[in-house]
Amino acid sequence: MTRESVPETQVEAHDRRPVASFRLVCTEGPERGRSFTVSADATGRVLVGSSSACAIKLADPLVSRRHAALEVHGPSLHVTDLGSKNGTFTNEVAIVEASLWGGETLRLGGTSFRVDVEDEISTAPVSDQSRFGRLIGSSRTMRRLYPFFEQLAASSLPLLIEGDTGTGKELLAESLHEAGPRANGPFVVFDGAQTAAGAIEPTLFGDGSRAGIFEQADGGSLLLDEVGELDAQVQRKLLRVLERGEVQRGGTNEARKVDVRILASTRLDLDKLVQEGAFREDLYYRLVVSRVELPPLRKRSGDVAELARHFWRELGGAGEPSSTLLTQLARHPWPGNVRELKNRIARLVAFGSEEELAPPISTQTPAAPAQGELAAPVRGGLAAPVRGEAAAHAVVADVMHATLFERVLAKDLPLARARELVVNEFEKAYVERVLAQHGGSVAKAAAASGLARRYFQLLRAKRSPRG
Repeated sequence: MTRESVPETQVEAHDRRPVASFRLVCTEGPERGRSFTVSADATGRVLVGSSSACAIKLADPLVSRRHAALEVHGPSLHVTDLGSKNGTFTNEVAIVEASLWGGETLRLGGTSFRVDVEDEISTAPVSDQSRFGRLIGSSRTMRRLYPFFEQLAASSLPLLIEGDTGTGKELLAESLHEAGPRANGPFVVFDGAQTAAGAIEPTLFGDGSRAGIFEQADGGSLLLDEVGELDAQVQRKLLRVLERGEVQRGGTNEARKVDVRILASTRLDLDKLVQEGAFREDLYYRLVVSRVELPPLRKRSGDVAELARHFWRELGGAGEPSSTLLTQLARHPWPGNVRELKNRIARLVAFGSEEELAPPISTQTPAAPAQGELAAPVRGGLAAPVRGEAAAHAVVADVMHATLFERVLAKDLPLARARELVVNEFEKAYVERVLAQHGGSVAKAAAASGLARRYFQLLRAKRSPRG
């Protein structure tokens, strides 16, 4: 049977009030008679599988080590298959991901559950603060996490920070460091995605007389950003450092003791990488002593306007953003999350205009091209029809070309400054698009761009500042 993503159909037929938790009652399989609770107060996804690392461990031989992930989203239980061998099924339909509302049957391998809604009120503490360190947000989603962040800050245990690109993983890591007992020590960041392959080992572990990042972070905290990007050899050496608490520089035989709190972050599904054999399971156990998942901006109701005002003031915007602008911002889905919002505000402040948030571009033309075709607009008439996705890109590119040029020209700037603004915008858009086309892989994006990886990394860092 082909697996599919089950759409959230007939949502209106369900009670849309958020629920505190769901109970999985095992009706078939080795765990028959047992029940498991998945709470809305969980600070990340609840893993189900045969591995001892899973919160819900099943003795079923047909269940993969990391079979599926569960998470309460408001009124529904979101289920994601993690690439299991024998599949995940809801009401006997094979799925990749689905939203359950209570009353369904969920089957993993040979184990079946009845999904029940539990209506008791959540007792988890909710902070009355509007921020934690460098993270800003008054939404209940964020305020529910702040007490947990305070607990994490007081600890020296390793932590895995998960979340989509731009959700603020590095900001959280730095905030935890600044609020913890190591605040007077160094906070060092290693970016596994932006470091050239040949430079990773000497950068991390040192080389000859040069200290690596582990030694630089001694007495403080080290953020291993995009840890899922590390290759097998680096993973092996990293595991050794974590196990022994010592590092050996390249080209030497001397082991040096280091006292470092490890904070790891990733936008990738580390559980799935372990399942596929792309990430060492023993290293996974060392890193995932604690874990937290930062929510995407679209799930942080009310935070968009608050963040927009903050960035507007921080970037030197005149006055305050208008209510019209804030309304438009709140309606945007923000796939790039907080980083995308900050970049958008930066462009608005720089151009002194709210034109950046024009209504969605229509892909309809006065003429009626054949099905699947779209005439690309050019000044003075219509060009030859362009097909499929390329058609939409042609329309967007033409409109962006016109509005960008018009805004820059309207500023009456010297040629050099005007050219700089146009080039900056183009490079930023180019980097974002080519990275998106290649799943965030710097190596693939650099190759497709015809640039050396190191130069592409520099361009990315220059044009896409972290959110």
